[in-house]
Amino acid sequence: MTKLEEKVFRDPVYGYVHVYDQLIWDLIQTKEVQRLRRIKQLGGTYMVFHTAEHSRFSHSLGVYEMARKIIRALMHRGTILSEDERLLVLSAALLHDLGHGPFSHSFESVFSVRHELFTERIIMEDTEVNRVLEAYQKGFATKVRDVINKTYPNPLIISIISSQLDADRLDYLLRDAYFTGAPYGEIDVERILRTMRVVNNKIVYKVSGMHAIEDYLMSRYQMYWQVYLHSTGRSFDLVIQNMLRRVRELIFSGYEFKRPLEALKDLFLEEEPSVETYLKFDDSTISYYASLFTDEEDEILRDLADRFINRRLLKEVHYTPNDETNEKLKQVKEYMIELGINPDYYLLTDHSVKTPYDYYGHKTNCLPDCIELLMRDGSIQEISEVSTIIKGIIAVKPKQEHKVYFPLDLIRLSPDGEAKQRILELLHENVQ
Repeated sequence: MTKLEEKVFRDPVYGYVHVYDQLIWDLIQTKEVQRLRRIKQLGGTYMVFHTAEHSRFSHSLGVYEMARKIIRALMHRGTILSEDERLLVLSAALLHDLGHGPFSHSFESVFSVRHELFTERIIMEDTEVNRVLEAYQKGFATKVRDVINKTYPNPLIISIISSQLDADRLDYLLRDAYFTGAPYGEIDVERILRTMRVVNNKIVYKVSGMHAIEDYLMSRYQMYWQVYLHSTGRSFDLVIQNMLRRVRELIFSGYEFKRPLEALKDLFLEEEPSVETYLKFDDSTISYYASLFTDEEDEILRDLADRFINRRLLKEVHYTPNDETNEKLKQVKEYMIELGINPDYYLLTDHSVKTPYDYYGHKTNCLPDCIELLMRDGSIQEISEVSTIIKGIIAVKPKQEHKVYFPLDLIRLSPDGEAKQRILELLHENVQ
């Protein structure tokens, strides 16, 4: 493959992202990769952290750069990849999020699509990305797909891109912490890279790097609860989901929209959306449609679009799921109907659960990509067998949160009466 004069991208996390290979440069120039500039990395989280407007494109470049650093760290310790596998890792790192839709997982939940599937389709079907990969080597697109899908025969290659401690996670923790201003994602990447070793074709870490890995796992845990699962961000995601759900319902009911929505209708009506249709959608597309929806006759769609455009989010309260709470929510639903507020769109429950380390609890059942330490005597041990911190974490139940979201503003604007008073009593103070 032709080498090219070094290209660089200024980057706030790494200083520079370095590109030395013509293949990588050509992939970056494709329209499918460039589309990622128009999709925010953190979906609606920018509604909470106002500077969190970085894109999937910057993250993809970051994962590429982190993968490059891992390859270099392994090379310095005597593990040298072939030229094809080096480029395979770098290509998979760059393309791993290629199929993400606008506003991340909100879009997927409404259209019942998986970004992983569209990543695969974009790589394998008639696209610029596919042509670049196949021009390098016939069948190379299939290899890249297999690395991303974790079916490539060399587990070492897969683990650099997808494992408990991989280029993807390292970059998004560093990058998301930087752009949100949250300190939780500040981790000692250099220490982690320095302690990487390859044993039996698997990445392990010298026990001297254990504390940096503990810090990484705790940082990931804190970022999930403080950033990724933030109540306000989730509220915005739910507004997006329900706005699009309402559009779908109206399309199938034969509702006449004021302006044509052909591309959006295609996405809803095609049994299996084409890659061409799917790639038409990014954050700006949805924002444009939302601006149109604020003028629609349908009251629910108009309100949800206005909430999206003007950050009129839903209020949330925590609750404990049990028979008593379920009965209270049932009453709230009935009172909302009495007030003319559709609970299908305005009374929404949300459940979040996250552990810092996905682990089954015993070495014989250890996940294929569990984190293992190289001990001073040369033996290999799973990290929770050595770290008292990680052992303590996995010994307790995963943290969970149950929340119910509702339109406090609409309820307050409703006519005074028993229904309004009872909803405020049941929901606004607390649902326990």
